Amino acid sequence: MNTTSSPTMDAARDFLAEAEEVVEELGTRLGELSDMAEQGAWDPDLLNAIFRDAHSLKGLAGMFGFAVVSDVAHHTENLLDWLRMGKVSLSKPVLEILFSSAELLTTLLRSTLDGTVDQHRDAVEAHARSITACLNPVGDTDAASPFQQLGLPVTLTGSLTDYEEHRLKENLAKGRFIHVVHASFELLTFDEGLNELTGRLKRCGEVISTLPSVGENMETHIDFDLLAGTERDRAQLEEVLEGTPALISFSGGGPAAVMTLSPDGDAGAAEAPLAAVPAALPPEQVRSVDQEPPTSAAAEEPFSAKSMSRTVRVDIGKLDELMNIVGELVLAHSSIASIAGRMRAEGFSRMAIDLGKAAKGLERRLGDLQKGVMDIRMIPVGQLYEKMSRIVRKISREQGKKIDLKLYGAETELDKLIVEDIADPLMHIIRNAIDHGIESPEKRLAAGKSERGLVRLASYQKGNHVVIEVEDDGGGINIDKIKKKALQKGLVQDVSGLSDREALELIFLPGFSTADAVTDVSGRGVGMDVVRNNIAAVSGMVDVETWPGRGSRFTIVLPITLAIIKALIVFCAGRTYAVPITSVIESLILSPSDIRTVEGKEVISLREQTLPIIRLENFFRIERTGICPGDQYVVVVGVAEKRLGLVVDDLLGQQDIVIKPLGGAFKSLKGISGAADLGDQRTILVLDSGSIIAELMRSGQGG
Repeated sequence: MNTTSSPTMDAARDFLAEAEEVVEELGTRLGELSDMAEQGAWDPDLLNAIFRDAHSLKGLAGMFGFAVVSDVAHHTENLLDWLRMGKVSLSKPVLEILFSSAELLTTLLRSTLDGTVDQHRDAVEAHARSITACLNPVGDTDAASPFQQLGLPVTLTGSLTDYEEHRLKENLAKGRFIHVVHASFELLTFDEGLNELTGRLKRCGEVISTLPSVGENMETHIDFDLLAGTERDRAQLEEVLEGTPALISFSGGGPAAVMTLSPDGDAGAAEAPLAAVPAALPPEQVRSVDQEPPTSAAAEEPFSAKSMSRTVRVDIGKLDELMNIVGELVLAHSSIASIAGRMRAEGFSRMAIDLGKAAKGLERRLGDLQKGVMDIRMIPVGQLYEKMSRIVRKISREQGKKIDLKLYGAETELDKLIVEDIADPLMHIIRNAIDHGIESPEKRLAAGKSERGLVRLASYQKGNHVVIEVEDDGGGINIDKIKKKALQKGLVQDVSGLSDREALELIFLPGFSTADAVTDVSGRGVGMDVVRNNIAAVSGMVDVETWPGRGSRFTIVLPITLAIIKALIVFCAGRTYAVPITSVIESLILSPSDIRTVEGKEVISLREQTLPIIRLENFFRIERTGICPGDQYVVVVGVAEKRLGLVVDDLLGQQDIVIKPLGGAFKSLKGISGAADLGDQRTILVLDSGSIIAELMRSGQGG
């Protein structure tokens, strides 16, 4: 009887948390490898790192009982191993298989929690067949080792692994000099000295192997022999090693030795790309060479039970719960401070003073706690960039377009939940930029542009918001085509009075698309309305600009966090609201004589600028009971470059609040981002300034 059980849901979550990071790292490194391969050279250390990623994933999946994921990782690991050994050349089809491996692994990981892995059996079997077809050796792997002619010490050659032998052959086939560098370091500082020596050798070539050696002072020193391949001869390498406790004990090979060494039949070495990283490669691609010494996959790393990382993975739901508790404490503090104020007013001076001091101390500690929880929730948007990089590579390959992706501001931090919520909207925008915006290489050349299109993804902090920009250098958005499609679909009745900016807003309407044909990428009329709605759900805004023939730019403005925020409490038509202070620019007293009407819209003049205003009771269609006060207040709110004045009856001060969602029944409520408890048994609505501005612009009332 079969007693084996399927992995539990908890095990699946634990596995997914670890495996997702590994697959993302694998995908990023494959992108770097692809870029290097296009330039005709790749870094063997990078390929080793990719191999280790696949190996780690295989072991991780096997440990948690996910056999399908383990099998795919195993086949991918086999292909990578043959690449490392030079048995398979790094061709375009091989790169395609590696990219498809990363995509398949991502798909399988997503299906582990919902139990739909079996639905991908056909794809898994096809993947295994494609890799098996690649595993055919290039040349005679049993040929005699050519480096025996060099006269290398037997103790050294006998210690080399198969992979190190392959790297040595490849260096010889490229006409490189082979040097053995002997170094002796003091026991206490040998790691620093060895790292410096390895770094110097790597900057001018490749360190093939690092082996312990016998020295004269074994009680106080430790010796190493480093086998290196480089373009520099003995005299030039001695200059590089100046100032280190290292001597060259052997030199051989070089350009003159290529002809005598080539008949060994090692076609794998002859066909594989150059092993060392050329100086022409950008610094960010060379970085991995300087940081990580080459290792042999065949050699087992020493086992240690101690964790290498001090990082603890925490479910974001637990952080939400913790943030809610902090929020309740903030409200409790507000109540205590209020009680202290009332006690002082009623004559309990001494007790009120002591209670006030305690409240002040509690406020400071709560501030530290709140900041700590907020910092834990913040992650760099660079994590999102890595996913977007893979999407760009995938779509550009599918469409035969050449795309350069430029990334800026990866260190900008955002709340983890906001990053997750904008991932899909950002993907839609980038897909549209490639599908609709970037022209084919032929059209670009005909227009006098570079055949390679450019997509620029940038983020930066602006006040209490983070701005994310997606810009392309394609043909821009055809305004006339938008108007024509809007008429055809009956989305508008008349376009004669539409300005270009108003016409651009039409692309965010449900079902709108200018695509002439439906593709796997876009054209189904689903996407841009979802983009705006998803961004609005996190109190953000999206705007678009376009320049005919030169490209387009989408600008997303987001709050840094949606957890505990400071809000301005306002009163209007018998109701109390909270306005997040992050969107408040200023407030001022408004008298009826300050209001003007321009094209049927109420505006005021603010420092010689026209500011559109909206009365909250009109926006929410509330009937005012009682007499409207003469003087009112205008709360000037803004998101990005857009400004609007909210007319209210009174300002009740500032307070920390925790925004709670309203639930599905109120999802369609415009201008509201949630609710908040004021700590005195009152619950009020929280205004979404970005949504109000967007709604008024959509209806033609905003400025």
